[in-house]
Amino acid sequence: MTSRWGVLVLVALLPGTLRFSQLRRKIGGVSERMLAQTLQLLESDGVVERHAHDVVPPHVEYTLSPLGKEAATKVRELADWVEAHYAEVLVRQKAQVKEERR
Repeated sequence: MTSRWGVLVLVALLPGTLRFSQLRRKIGGVSERMLAQTLQLLESDGVVERHAHDVVPPHVEYTLSPLGKEAATKVRELADWVEAHYAEVLVRQKAQVKEERR
């Protein structure tokens, strides 16, 4: 759940259910294999639910479980905090580097 792709899947599914291809496009940069592995792990953790519809061609949708919604909300809050304080953190990092060079 805490992997790079796991976090992105959680945030991507927060607004609602997505098919595999929609999820892959929304995340961007993830290989089909890595997304499939990540979804399997998140499903085994109980945070993502997989819904397979018995049609041709196969139609599979992914959604967050109640546990997944809670986790995704927390991750989204952290991402929002990081975005809001990013500039401040960079300033402090630059100041630290200058201090270490003295």
